[in-house]
Parts: sequence; C-alpha cells; structure tokens
Amino acid sequence: MPDMDAFTDRLDPDMCVVTAVAGGERAGCLVGFASQCSLRPMRFVVWLSEANHTFRVARSAEFLAVHLLAREQLGLAEIFGGRTGDDGDDKFRDVRRRQGHGGTVVLEDAEAWFVGQVVGRVGGGDHIGFVLDPVEWGVREDSGGPLLRLSDAHGIDPGHPVD
Repeated sequence: MPDMDAFTDRLDPDMCVVTAVAGGERAGCLVGFASQCSLRPMRFVVWLSEANHTFRVARSAEFLAVHLLAREQLGLAEIFGGRTGDDGDDKFRDVRRRQGHGGTVVLEDAEAWFVGQVVGRVGGGDHIGFVLDPVEWGVREDSGGPLLRLSDAHGIDPGHPVD
C-alpha cells in the first residue's frame, strides 16, 4: 500500500506569508498550510511550525497578517521562507511595508492580504493552527496574476529543516 505521500504529493496549495508582531519583535514566514475554515462566522486558519521564530512571536500576538504572493514574487517568498529570523536577521529590512490593524506588518507588494484577530489555537502535530477572525483586508490594485503555489516554491531552501 502506498504511503500518505502518494496523496500529499499531488497537492499544490497557494503559499502565503504570515507576519506577527508582539513584545517589540516582528517576524514573518512562508506558509503552505492555510485555509478558510468557517463561513459564518468567517474564519481562516494558518498553521505555523513550532520550530519557527514566527511561531514564537505569534503565540503572544493578538493579530496576524496573511499575505498572498504572485508567482513572480519568488524573491519575496525566499526572504520569508529561506531565512529563519532566529539570529536577529531583519527579514523586513528591504521589504515595502506598512503598519496594519493592531500594529501588524502588512507587506505592501502582496497580491492580497488580511489582518485577523487570533480567536483560537489548535494543535496539529508539529504545527499549531491559529484561527483568525478577519478585521482588515486589501487587494493590490494591479493584482490578478497567478498566485505563488507550493510547486513554485520548491527551490527555496527552508530556513528550518522540515524533519
């Protein structure tokens, strides 16, 4: 019988960048596990690895920002997916950004984004799901191209090992 990889290898989800601010720190990471999880009330969940610096900041944050990237924004994805932030490296240094609701960091070049209030957390193995209630959102005026997907990001060496 084939292992579960036979199923998961066929998936090609949209990737997003999640940013968090708490305790005077800001962090962000590339995320492949995210989805709308409720219609009424509207809810969205993002799954953050417990090994990730962004997780450590997010667990104290009241709000998180979630950003969709265009396929051609691989460089931006590499900043948030290939660097850990553990060593004090400022991933936001060369990124156009602004302050969003609740002090979040919103990436100005994202195709679309929203800020969500953290209304719950759920364990899921080596990732924790942050359930978000959207409170602010936007779309880039000239957006509309294909979104960055997992298959587009395979060449990014992850800041933290997967295993």
